[in-house]
Amino acid sequence: MYPTLHADPTRAAWIDATAKELGAFGERHRGELDIANRANKFPRELYRELGRLGYLGPLVPTEYGGLGGGVAEYAVIAEEVGRHGLVSGQIAAQGQRWLLDWGTDEQKDRWLRGIATGEIVFSECISEKNAGSSFKAMKSTAVRDGGDWVLTGSKTHINLGADCDVTLFYAMAEEGLTCFLVDMTLPGIRTHVTRAIGLRLIRTADVEFEGVRVPDAARLGPVGGGLQTFLSTFNISRLGNASELIGLGRRSLHLAIDYATQRQVGDNMVTDFQGIQWTVADAWTALQAASLARDDAAVAHARGEDIALQTTTAKKLAIDAAEQASDAAYSLVGGHGLYVDTPYTDIVNDIKVLKVAGGSNEIMRNFIARRVLKDPGREGLA
Repeated sequence: MYPTLHADPTRAAWIDATAKELGAFGERHRGELDIANRANKFPRELYRELGRLGYLGPLVPTEYGGLGGGVAEYAVIAEEVGRHGLVSGQIAAQGQRWLLDWGTDEQKDRWLRGIATGEIVFSECISEKNAGSSFKAMKSTAVRDGGDWVLTGSKTHINLGADCDVTLFYAMAEEGLTCFLVDMTLPGIRTHVTRAIGLRLIRTADVEFEGVRVPDAARLGPVGGGLQTFLSTFNISRLGNASELIGLGRRSLHLAIDYATQRQVGDNMVTDFQGIQWTVADAWTALQAASLARDDAAVAHARGEDIALQTTTAKKLAIDAAEQASDAAYSLVGGHGLYVDTPYTDIVNDIKVLKVAGGSNEIMRNFIARRVLKDPGREGLA
């Protein structure tokens, strides 16, 4: 659903071709993807294939092996990933954004091409057991030792933490929050795979750093500038989260409608009943509203505008729409959706994870409220 982005004829052709190719990819590899999802396993070869097809590097210039696109292309690919139940490139896209915004030429040469093509797997070590959205509570440390840094800390909820080749490690230095690109083959790093309920194709892990020594050249951005590096990436990556949520909602509702139009109840089909039709209408309009908000943010970014409010709004609406579409799907399919060999519960669990990733619904609402209340024009209300 790309109500604004699809209005551009050139982009519309690319969107249609992308949706068709990713749909075919999902159909071709459905069995492998489902087995990996149930086994909590990262399907690295399928991930590489997506990279070879160009779908892991939407934000990366072509000279670095990427698609050379912008936020709109990133959003389309993320939505189609959710729509077809594919292995997500969301973490890779965030790594690309960090490198493009803050990376040195040396860092880009070492990591960017591989991340864009899927040959290098990226992760981000940010969350800790008692430090999620609050960086002030972060316990991980970065201590100078001559020209090097020594990194120590425990990270949790790290997508691809046990499968990655490089991670972005956030820690507190004497000057404040600072981040480092760390080769995962260095001594002092331990990982433990965990079993999240959703997004199991990019499985989570706990990651331990114990006296990991890195050169100053591994530092990404200025010392003490970790908050700026975080915000510059996550204000955009929320559109990836929002887009995957919209795609998951589309997938759930579409599959359920296909089933319900063939399911007879007495002399009628399930979709002949007005109550069911209203459920479909409400879910569809919620997805359309979220898509409009997401498209608006993507277009605003292309104009060079600050999009923090738009991305936050899109993420909130996408959470609400995905949950509503998933609930509607259960109303449409009834008992058919209660089994592990149908996709509905997997979709619900993916939605639950994305609801938290990049900031929960409550954080989105807090940010929107602060913007409205602090702005003299009430963000367009006055």
